[in-house]
Amino acid sequence: MRQTERRTVLLLPGQGAQYPRMAAELYREQAAFTAAMDEFFDACGRRGGELRDDWLSAAPRVPIDDVTRAQPLLFAVNLAIGRALTDAGRPVDALLGHSVGELAAAALAGVFSPADGAELMCRRADAARLMPPGGMLAVAATPDELAPHLSGGPGGELGGVVVGAWNAPRQCIVSGPDPALEAAEETLRGKGFMCRRVRALQPFHSPVLRPAAEELVRCLEGMRLSPPRVPVRSCRTGRWVTDEEAVTPEFWALQLAEPVLFWPALDGLLTDRPEGGWTLVEACLSQLAPLARRHRAVARGGAEVITIGPGEFPMTASVRRSGS
Repeated sequence: MRQTERRTVLLLPGQGAQYPRMAAELYREQAAFTAAMDEFFDACGRRGGELRDDWLSAAPRVPIDDVTRAQPLLFAVNLAIGRALTDAGRPVDALLGHSVGELAAAALAGVFSPADGAELMCRRADAARLMPPGGMLAVAATPDELAPHLSGGPGGELGGVVVGAWNAPRQCIVSGPDPALEAAEETLRGKGFMCRRVRALQPFHSPVLRPAAEELVRCLEGMRLSPPRVPVRSCRTGRWVTDEEAVTPEFWALQLAEPVLFWPALDGLLTDRPEGGWTLVEACLSQLAPLARRHRAVARGGAEVITIGPGEFPMTASVRRSGS
């Protein structure tokens, strides 16, 4: 009897996964990837040319960690990778995106068009840039361990700093404005927590960005939104995106100011698995695959994780696997 094939989940990373010239090796080498990137840049108008030039340059005019570069380019590269994989005959059965990666997942699933996605990302970057400066801090702790020290906790000494993402059982991202985030890092280190700054210059997924998120509601209200053609596992809710949620502008816009629940979303996905299990694929941007490998379903063989490097794209026999 033939073994039931695993179904494929495409992992789409977010802020912090960016790096100079990310996936640029694929440009002009992979036709579907190139077409998707050019479509995105064209939809951005004059700004598109500047984005393309900085993305491909060894000495960009605006550094990659700037919100006007990281956010739109992460969206575009994620979208182009997904388009190239399906063009190469690699079927994608579900999508799981982290932060801006979830918006790329929505575009790949047909919730909004790639052109509308380009407009949304330009508006998102502009709105976030105008918010108070701050950042994000990776902390080796559970949300419950952090709660007493953050906004609203019993101690409350880190006012304005919140859990912005839950990425693994004991790996969270706290987010907040400066100088509160700087004080948070000092305090948490003093309490014995291991901390590391994330490559972000804005306090994403914190209430500080609520005004920017509300600006995006107005942007999305002018777009045609459709139910997803491919299931999307949401890191905002930890569940599958429903048809009603997909056509609600607030659902996509307000995630900018809400925490990213990657681990609950992943856990639910792998716990309620189809016959044969899942294959989780992350291509070119390595952020989520190392987290997914920590899940017990991968260790027990009920799921596998595949990382595809730029030189292996879209798929070769040499892909690196975990699980079987």
